Amino acid sequence: MTAPLARLELRLAALAGWLSAAIILVNTAKRAEILPTTAVTQLLAPLAQIFAIGFIIGLYIACRGTRSGLLTVGFIASLASIAALVGVEFVINLVFAYLEPAQVDALRAGPLGTALTVASILFILAAVAYAAGLWRSGAPRLPLGLYAAATFPIGLRAFVPEIALQLALVVLAAAVVWLSATLWQRATEPATA
Repeated sequence: MTAPLARLELRLAALAGWLSAAIILVNTAKRAEILPTTAVTQLLAPLAQIFAIGFIIGLYIACRGTRSGLLTVGFIASLASIAALVGVEFVINLVFAYLEPAQVDALRAGPLGTALTVASILFILAAVAYAAGLWRSGAPRLPLGLYAAATFPIGLRAFVPEIALQLALVVLAAAVVWLSATLWQRATEPATA
């Protein structure tokens, strides 16, 4: 891979991270009823996870040369969990939003509820493993800690107060912004031989 191509990949990953964080904040504002729930905000919601995939890939690219087994397992698991969360967001925002509460409850009581729970638990475990692998690779520690910590209330959203979920989403967005800035900075560093 040429240095200019690597720089472009890191910049694109940083941009994807910033877009993901911005949509996370829109989703949080919608949950807090600061923004109204509209067709546009419902359609935007899954894009946070779609952009997060590019961001996660960029973090992995940035660790070229310092990769470990933990980092690789965390990376693969993170991609899988975020891909699953794309489906979760589509269901929550584009299906559940248009159903009666009894219908939503019936769907959650079946296999869909199991799938939603598995996706949430995988998200927590994958994010913690990926953050640990990135930590060992020398990525910035504080945003990694914030990223990993925020996944717990997000993944356990059904069991935590709404305010805890909203705060975790803001913390996650801040960590993603910080890590994206690190990717952008890394793209501006001179190429090493």
